[in-house]
Amino acid sequence: MKFSESWLRTLVDTQLSSEALSHLLTMAGLEVEGLEPVAPQFNDVVVALVLDVVKHPDADRLNVCKVDTGRGEPTTIVCGAPNVAVGLRVPCALPGAKLPGDFTIKIAKVRGIESSGMLCSAKELGIAEEASGLLVLPADAPVGQSIREYLDLDDSQFELKLTPNRADCLSLTGVAREVAAIAGAQAKLIEVPEVAATIADQRAVVLNAPDACPLYCGRVLKGVNAKAPTPEWMKRRLERSGIRSISALVDVTNYVMLELGQPLHAFDNTKLEGAVHARMAKPEEKLLLLNEQAIAIDADILVIADDVKPLAMAGIMGGEESGITLETSELFLESAFFAPKAIAGRARRYGFGSDASHRFERGVDFGGARRAIERATQLIIDICGGAAGPVVEAKAEMPARQPVRLRSARASAVIGMVFSAEQIAGLFNGLGLPFVREGDDFLVTPPTWRFDIEIEEDLIEEIARLHGYDNIPAPAPRGNLKMMVQPEAQRPAARVRQLLVDRGYQEVVNFAFVEEAWEADFAANPDLIRLANPIASQMAVMRSTLFGGLISNLVTNLKRKQSRVRLFETGRAFQRDAQGAPVAGFRQPWKLAGLAYGGALPEGWGSGALKVDFFDMKGDIEALLAPAQLRFERLQHPALHPGRAAKVLLDGREIGCLGELHPEWVQKYDLPQAPVVFELDFDLVKAVHVPSYLEVSKFPPVIRDLAIVVDQGLGLQTLLDGMKEQLPTLVQDIQLFDVYVGKGVPENKKSLAFRIVMQDTQRTLLDSEVDAAMQQLVSCLERAFGAQLRA
Repeated sequence: MKFSESWLRTLVDTQLSSEALSHLLTMAGLEVEGLEPVAPQFNDVVVALVLDVVKHPDADRLNVCKVDTGRGEPTTIVCGAPNVAVGLRVPCALPGAKLPGDFTIKIAKVRGIESSGMLCSAKELGIAEEASGLLVLPADAPVGQSIREYLDLDDSQFELKLTPNRADCLSLTGVAREVAAIAGAQAKLIEVPEVAATIADQRAVVLNAPDACPLYCGRVLKGVNAKAPTPEWMKRRLERSGIRSISALVDVTNYVMLELGQPLHAFDNTKLEGAVHARMAKPEEKLLLLNEQAIAIDADILVIADDVKPLAMAGIMGGEESGITLETSELFLESAFFAPKAIAGRARRYGFGSDASHRFERGVDFGGARRAIERATQLIIDICGGAAGPVVEAKAEMPARQPVRLRSARASAVIGMVFSAEQIAGLFNGLGLPFVREGDDFLVTPPTWRFDIEIEEDLIEEIARLHGYDNIPAPAPRGNLKMMVQPEAQRPAARVRQLLVDRGYQEVVNFAFVEEAWEADFAANPDLIRLANPIASQMAVMRSTLFGGLISNLVTNLKRKQSRVRLFETGRAFQRDAQGAPVAGFRQPWKLAGLAYGGALPEGWGSGALKVDFFDMKGDIEALLAPAQLRFERLQHPALHPGRAAKVLLDGREIGCLGELHPEWVQKYDLPQAPVVFELDFDLVKAVHVPSYLEVSKFPPVIRDLAIVVDQGLGLQTLLDGMKEQLPTLVQDIQLFDVYVGKGVPENKKSLAFRIVMQDTQRTLLDSEVDAAMQQLVSCLERAFGAQLRA
């Protein structure tokens, strides 16, 4: 909303500067989006009277003028304006005046004739972008008066960016009420006396849709002069509010709308037939609007009509056929309240808007409709003459104003500072909010112009606004903090990430919303968790595995010619689970996933072309969870190679999987080679095993090698588990160091060589003890696995 600062200051007595007023309004929730002077700075420009005009003897387009500037003797000025004439009152820049554009007026000779000043156009004064001649002033403009004073050019133009709930501030009265409350000033609102009826003419009003239009006031005025000029002060205030002056009658309705916030409409009374109705549109009704747009009126549109035809879209725009013209001498003036729900969105449906609809759809002061019609009537009579008939008012059930309870203690707790009941009462009184005190509680009844007060929080906001957000203390947060002990068995997530970074991985962050195909390929998930409102069509389901995002990252890196890629990600996966929490029906485990692709080592002169494989990734996972001892068992997984995938077990509990990507997906996603991937339960990865102290032996170990031949299909882990079950107490460690298949080994057999470390903490071992322990191991292997010592 735009308005003139000088107009506002006639309604509220405040000594604040323009900048201070702007800041105050903004901090009260009425954001000042623009504050500009209505005219640039200039000086020594006065109202002048043209006394004489003669052609310049040496120039066809110049005139020599005698001008009275109110400074004594007439002044000679050479002027080239086409509209200069005797008797005009125009702005005159005196010698020494500085005009916009850093232009200084000097006494100079123009084609041999001395010119002592310059007659000015509106463009030369910086108050208009274009001008075809001198700025002609009214005939009563006082000669010699400063033009800045006469045209009120020391004014500023405010532009407010109002939130939709503050429709009460779409008027100068509303803004003045706010300024008075927040600045502690005195509001000087317009007094509107009732205009006595001097003629008996009236027109009946019928409310056919009382829910949409519960109040309608109308009045007939006769003998008005529609051609009467709009007063300069009114035109000036309208223009500085962004409204173009049209005619006196239209200007008055616009002026009252800006002043009081009540949109009005004037019909040509001679074009109306019978009573005026506020009703819903009838089927197939059509209307030619004032903007020359012909519309077919929808059935849910509220219209103003007479007994025969529709006249206007209620609260939006009048009709062309019943509109006033410069020939109108008899009019029917309307002031009504239309329910916001009956107006909201209707204008936009037809591709236009209006100042009236902008206000009605947000809520207009239904207690001010009568006041607005009286104000407009008086202005019309003062400017255009005429006589007024009685006001006809039709009224149904008005919007209920339900009292809202405010607890002083609650307000203090929310705002963060203590407010006494007396302080709150003073703030409410300043804003004109009627209330009843019940101890420290307030029962506030919203006034007719406030549609935004419905709950206690609305009143708390009013207190904060009026007190001033700048005045609310902002102390630094304080709290009794206790340094929590970090459990030794729990690693911080950052430490886990750092371990992976140390091994050459880079962290990525992907959306939890994924393509449906990824869930089918990498999780074989038939029960998808679909999003009700996805941000993109290809991100329509929630992921149950992190593999899809990592493969997508790999594809992106390969397109950018990255031949060696190491990535990891931590994030939530989403699975259906009837016992899930915190969202019922869903489980959200925290996962850690990684991917390795390309060379096992960075390219260099000392490293070969060995590609990363299952065992490289296995080593990374073992290092990540060290000193815990992991087990790996064969796994069938929809995303992984059937023969190169394993489940990861910690203390007998499955914590994840690793393996090469399935050949089908390698081909589908156009990968030159298969990446190796893993996915683990991140919470279990962070829970590390705390090492327990064992005495370090001072005695030398005994190391023996043991080579056995077993079936080729027998797994290493199975062998180790069987050996550990029967492990002699002297054996401290068993490590596989060689696997051989070929000459000297029977078909379908393989040779495994183990290094056995034996040691005691109290003494040096005897050969006989070592031999007995080795024989015990061999016997165990022969019995359990049919193993044979290799010759």
